[in-house]
Amino acid sequence: MKVAFATTDKVHVNAHFGQATEFTVWEIGPEEASFSGMIQLQSEDEMDGHSDDKIEARGEALADCALVYVGEIGGPAAARLVAKKIHPIKSKEREPITTVVEKLQEVLRSSPPPWLRKAMLKGERPVSG
Repeated sequence: MKVAFATTDKVHVNAHFGQATEFTVWEIGPEEASFSGMIQLQSEDEMDGHSDDKIEARGEALADCALVYVGEIGGPAAARLVAKKIHPIKSKEREPITTVVEKLQEVLRSSPPPWLRKAMLKGERPVSG
């Protein structure tokens, strides 16, 4: 599954969702994980419009991701992501992204909670016959 990390330094989960201009994206499974790219967004100063538009733009950019780790996120933004089947997770300790990846893999190898099992299936589309 694809997981995004809001970051200001490409090393730590330390950016506020609404202010993040960069998200690192990883492809993460129980046994393997790899960096798959960066999502670059305009800063708030460069974007015109209402804050809802900014949240929407971030949601669209992260549409392929099942999870997004952030330093902070507001309630309305979190609700809009969940509606798009993207689960926001706050990183309380501003952890290194690689540490978060390892912890997530441990959970995936053991018994992931139901919401995470569902998130893992996000990229898989049902085959229509």
